[in-house]
Amino acid sequence: MKKALLGLLLFTSFATFAQEDVQEEKVKHSEIKINAFNLILFKSIDVSYEYLIDSESSIGASVLINLRDTDSGEDIYYNEKLAITPYYRRYFSSKYAWGFFLEAFGMYNVQDDVYEEYNYNMISDQYEYTTSDETSNNLAFGMAVGGKFVSKKGFLFEVFGGVGRNIIQSNEKIGSEFVPRLGATFGWRF
Repeated sequence: MKKALLGLLLFTSFATFAQEDVQEEKVKHSEIKINAFNLILFKSIDVSYEYLIDSESSIGASVLINLRDTDSGEDIYYNEKLAITPYYRRYFSSKYAWGFFLEAFGMYNVQDDVYEEYNYNMISDQYEYTTSDETSNNLAFGMAVGGKFVSKKGFLFEVFGGVGRNIIQSNEKIGSEFVPRLGATFGWRF
């Protein structure tokens, strides 16, 4: 009787561990997302990939390409022509990589600016209009906060906002000191 009870106990414990392994395998660890906020408001394509390390943390990278013409005269725009942003997130929820999160990020960004100048030419006795297009390669570090919500089938929505500071700038004349990190993204966990 003791051997049968011991055998049943061992079988139950193995079955429990096997079920936990099967449940772990069902967890999806990859996400692909597009930032609809940047596309609509700033005319920028911002695509991200995120890998879920465990239930509380993840790493990812985002690539932003600004579609705005530099001399379009629009009021709302990013100075960044290109931004590559690796990040680390820490989640604070009982669900798997879901809910409120804190994010630390680094960002390589290329900013451009068009300078318009009016100069007086004494020889021709006229004002001359000149433009120059300059760029600055920058490296920024920053923090963001946000929330992520995932359906049972894997559809996800997240909102986040934060700011970073350009630590290294190749052209301080046009490089901004701060860079934004904003988004309302839609995506898929697979």
